[in-house]
Amino acid sequence: MKEFDVIVVGGGHAGIEAALAPARMGKKVLLLTMLVEQIGAASCNPAIGGLAKGHLVKEIDALGGEMALATDHAGIQFRVLNENRGPAVRGSRAQIDMDRYRIYMRTVCLNTPNLTVAQEIVDEIIVKNGRIAGVKTNLLNEYKTKALILTTGTFMRGIMHFGPVKLEGGRFHELPAKKISKSLEDLGFKLERLKTGTTARIDARTIDFSKMEIQPGDENPKPFSFRTDKKTFNPTQLPCYITYTNENTHDIIKSNFHRAPLFTGQIEGVGPRYCPSIEDKLNKFPDKERHHVFVEPQTLEATEYYLNGLSTSLPMDVQEDFIHSIPGLENAKIVRFGYAIEYDFIQPTNLKHSLETKEIEGLFFAGQINGTTGYEEAAAQGIMAGINAALKIDGKEPIIFRRDEAYIGVLIDDLVTKGTNEPYRMFTSRSEYRLLLREDNAILRLADYGHELGILDDKTYEKVQKLREEINKGMKILNETFVTPNKQINAMLEEMGEEKIQSKMEIRKIAGRHTFNREKLLKLAPEFKDFSEDALEQILIDARYHHYIERQKAQIDKMKEMLNVKIPEDFEYKGIPGLSREIVEKLEKFRPPTLFAASEISGVTPAAIDIIHMYINMRKKKS
Repeated sequence: MKEFDVIVVGGGHAGIEAALAPARMGKKVLLLTMLVEQIGAASCNPAIGGLAKGHLVKEIDALGGEMALATDHAGIQFRVLNENRGPAVRGSRAQIDMDRYRIYMRTVCLNTPNLTVAQEIVDEIIVKNGRIAGVKTNLLNEYKTKALILTTGTFMRGIMHFGPVKLEGGRFHELPAKKISKSLEDLGFKLERLKTGTTARIDARTIDFSKMEIQPGDENPKPFSFRTDKKTFNPTQLPCYITYTNENTHDIIKSNFHRAPLFTGQIEGVGPRYCPSIEDKLNKFPDKERHHVFVEPQTLEATEYYLNGLSTSLPMDVQEDFIHSIPGLENAKIVRFGYAIEYDFIQPTNLKHSLETKEIEGLFFAGQINGTTGYEEAAAQGIMAGINAALKIDGKEPIIFRRDEAYIGVLIDDLVTKGTNEPYRMFTSRSEYRLLLREDNAILRLADYGHELGILDDKTYEKVQKLREEINKGMKILNETFVTPNKQINAMLEEMGEEKIQSKMEIRKIAGRHTFNREKLLKLAPEFKDFSEDALEQILIDARYHHYIERQKAQIDKMKEMLNVKIPEDFEYKGIPGLSREIVEKLEKFRPPTLFAASEISGVTPAAIDIIHMYINMRKKKS
């Protein structure tokens, strides 16, 4: 029987990062996947990133993960969303060539030292004395392991719905994983069902783009990865297009609600609230006159287009009718029909923050098996599961990011403390500290972890250290250099279109104006002329949001101090307003010794912690 330190099941976005991380940390890893050629397949939309999702990709990159590099290699349109808004809510997004992305990821996996790839289906999970021991595959091979990471995506008992047609599979023409579901149930896990879906793909030759709005990429595209050389980065920028549904489209769909698997009871799983099918949109928002349809190329050759916004499981004839009612798609030829897919998942409240299961030592879950949706959420969980599996083998403490450290920390904390009854998607609004957790500073926040773990290479880390030194030097200049309201300074400010100053002040206060930019900074303070573009970006953001950032840091320090507060052994939770019955029951059952321990209990929210802290202080004052 062959033995590995870590076995990863599934070659999707979670599985790739889950396998690469421990292999790069020196562990012997086996990646088991149904089809090797489908490693890294983009099952749904041909894009990586977006609002909040871009944050996750850049955090994965800072840890030494692969998703950002693959995106830069396969990207065919790069855009920064919300670019005119504040840096905390901007999001990088790239259309990708789905074929090139997949081939890139497969090549990386097959060329990574310590990583073995095998095309087999896991049928049974082997557990001995409450600890993971290995797996048995459909080829009757048994593999021993110290840690097992399941990244099964939509394959566990996957069922696809094309109108009334039901097909078993995790993706079209790919087998479902049935026996692994039963194996998990035999081990005591309760499986639940979720649903997601995809849209039809259209032959490019049959699209009339003249009837659509063109959506070009950025004029000066920025790479996703900090490791990509910005000077040589010059991707092909293919346009996307926007069209809209209309009253006729809606009438066609509504008149066929009785044939929609979503409404007939054929589909039992809960679908994604924030990325619903078109029939679900019309059911929930019947008065809305139109919906966006983003027409996106799937490859560099642009032979097929993805209709983002038209996910559906309606019968094929209905799909054809409603697509033909949309401007520019009147003669569209459908190459692949849309469908919905149901699959098994496990409540993430079964997990520790390390993504290891509470029930079985050495068993980790990552990706859609934990109830998430999206490539980026999956990859973020994958890299953390891979890192923590390797650390566990070495007898080290897991890496658990706090909510103020990373979007990855917000994602995992939400999952394991709250659970989910619908596919979970990341948003910037989920983070309480989004001014600190920006895309642009992900590398500065997390590179230390990646390098210390041995995943992020020395050359990149040296570059990060140099960037930090530049930023610190720049902030020192801004804070320690003062200007006085003389004729020369005010004339310069007036020439820049800036308000004159009336009193002596640090340059930081001028640089922090919302109207101030890089060019103006270089005129006001020529000593910045040799600073890198990345450093100048950080310096201006820090200057502009100085007070807000300091306030958030103070809040975080206060929170850390609060979490160390001890809870009296005889503390009464019953009767405290604002605490739900469920939270009270859990607190009384586990009797946490500190507020931090209470915060680690599944379902105990930050708001509940605040309430308990207040009542502990009230009790102290009374005594």
